[in-house]
Amino acid sequence: MLQIKILSIHYPERYAMRRLVILAHQEILADHPELELNITEVGDADSIGKYATVLVLPTLVINEQVVCSGRHAGKYEIAEWLLNAMKGNDHVEP
Repeated sequence: MLQIKILSIHYPERYAMRRLVILAHQEILADHPELELNITEVGDADSIGKYATVLVLPTLVINEQVVCSGRHAGKYEIAEWLLNAMKGNDHVEP
């Protein structure tokens, strides 16, 4: 199970990123039905600061590694990051 954290002080930014993660996950499920995600949203500035300096725009963390910060990633980018993390790659290319 991959641990996903979506960080932003604004709910709409977290919601948009969550939707993209879910869409990317759905794309992958056909080939990798075993892939499970545990998605957590973080809106507390102090907690966000442990991962990124950007508070308003979303930050995406997969298995405690920041893969995207300060922008909305595309569905296919996120799918690639999820696949890399699933395969156990230590370095998920942002």
